[in-house]
Amino acid sequence: MVDEGIRQLVDDMFETMYEAPGIGLAATQVNVHKRVVVMDLSEDRSEPMVFINPEIEKLTDEMDQYQEGCLSVPGFYENVDRPQKVRVKALDRDGKPYELVAEGLLAICIQHECDHLNGKLFVDYLSNLKRDRIKKKLEKQHKLNA
Repeated sequence: MVDEGIRQLVDDMFETMYEAPGIGLAATQVNVHKRVVVMDLSEDRSEPMVFINPEIEKLTDEMDQYQEGCLSVPGFYENVDRPQKVRVKALDRDGKPYELVAEGLLAICIQHECDHLNGKLFVDYLSNLKRDRIKKKLEKQHKLNA
């Protein structure tokens, strides 16, 4: 059920995402434990997309590699392999169900943001060596900022 509280959450998430600036944000990134994702891949912020209770289905075994970054792991970018084409079923901001087939950057972003809803970050796809290197750099940054 999509109520006024969820719609307000969506609006607040867009504001946070645009200010960051980012192209996608999951509710879990703002410490809200709801299955909500917002995205806008346009340069002029003209194509906002809302995914409430998204379900992803991989449509191909072919993979694309993109350099991913994340508002939750600022300043770090690494190549991640993900399925080229996916179908997502979700509710929009008004609670209407819809289905979307996505490829390319849109498919990558949908998978990346939905991973957040499942407690996964893009660094979880990296080798232990790369993940440990990022962890050490983040710890060092934290100590310098403390």
